[in-house]
Amino acid sequence: MPYEIIRQDITKMTVDAIVNPTDYLYSGSGGTDARIHFAAGPELRTACDALSLLKEGEVAVTPGFRLPCKYIIHTFGPIWQGGLFDERRKLVSCYKNALQTAHELGCESIAFPLISSGTFGYPKDKVLRIALDTITAFLMSHDMMVHLLVYSKDAYAVSQKLQKDVESFIDEHYIDVHDFWAWC
Repeated sequence: MPYEIIRQDITKMTVDAIVNPTDYLYSGSGGTDARIHFAAGPELRTACDALSLLKEGEVAVTPGFRLPCKYIIHTFGPIWQGGLFDERRKLVSCYKNALQTAHELGCESIAFPLISSGTFGYPKDKVLRIALDTITAFLMSHDMMVHLLVYSKDAYAVSQKLQKDVESFIDEHYIDVHDFWAWC
């Protein structure tokens, strides 16, 4: 299967890339961002200081340093403001840009947290839906193992239902697309 939803600490994932939900300064000041900075070591802070400021939806890449991954793909997710300020489009951009960057880096695996669902207050169920829709669309034309990590029990329970919906969609459409090209 090209993706899985699991309860796991992102700093423990042995994958080609992990995604770090950060702010425009890569501050490492809270939540997943702080855990990644701590686990990667002080070299990450030095590397982040050399990067350009991030805009919402953009990504930047650093090495994984002391983490069990090759790359850290940093992204600045939107702060939830009731959905009135284009938060959905910005969050979709975070996932799309991270997936595309991982593909360009030759990654075969990537791990995502629920971007913006912690400190930035984006509702977890909405983030899960956006993440799954965006990942599914990407996997229709790319081969990569994607891990979507959820931290809370509630988010994990919601994710299990959504995962079944996505698996059915992939099973029905992935074969159709690939069978079509086999006949050409």
